[in-house]
Amino acid sequence: MSDTVEIHVLDKKVRLLQPSNGGFRTSLDSVMLAAACPARAGDHVLDAGCGVGGASFCLTWRCPDIRLTGVEREETYAGLARRNAVLNGVKERAEFICADIRYFDPSQKPIFDQVIINPPYREAGDHTPSPDELRAVAHGHQEDDLTLEDWIRAAHRLVKNGGGITMIYPASGTDRIIRAFGKMFGAIEIIPLWPHAGEEAKRVIIRAQRDRKTPARIRAGLTLHQVDGSYTEEADAVLREGSAI
Repeated sequence: MSDTVEIHVLDKKVRLLQPSNGGFRTSLDSVMLAAACPARAGDHVLDAGCGVGGASFCLTWRCPDIRLTGVEREETYAGLARRNAVLNGVKERAEFICADIRYFDPSQKPIFDQVIINPPYREAGDHTPSPDELRAVAHGHQEDDLTLEDWIRAAHRLVKNGGGITMIYPASGTDRIIRAFGKMFGAIEIIPLWPHAGEEAKRVIIRAQRDRKTPARIRAGLTLHQVDGSYTEEADAVLREGSAI
């Protein structure tokens, strides 16, 4: 693809090619998702719906001893993710596959230690779709057949017993995620992301473990901006230095 633009995240530690004229845009959500994944050395991590690999490469930068597989439904994005793996020097430990996550089945048993997901969150029919097809798909406008529950069921099918799922989602959808977890995931941790101190959270990070029954917890959370609009010290450590949440 020639119509690409290169951007940088984590204070230029990660390089990303993405479409220059539409489609999914790498955002703060991708960086925060990667920071919240509790991957350890030797883990095999699945980035479900990986796009061009924004979260993937933030995670492989912070955790240099993991293996990563990205699954992406749109070949345009999957192809860029493969190119980005070369740009970021992780081609030997990161692979990107074009597939529908509902039918992706790499083996006869779960093989992943962790799954990270930044699912499209705007339900089809809620508002006017973008005329740009890639952008519309990225925002969920044209994926009414692929639901939030589908993402969670796929994660449960693919992650090992006791393995983890990490998601970032609008705070208003927290109850929906917990309902979708059902008995599949427990030990739920809810991490609010507040735009400013004293404001309601717009995003939450939710972590859970497969087939666990431990009660849910609400963690301390992270305030993103100071009064003047600059990032807080804690947020800056995540967004620039790649610190874990």
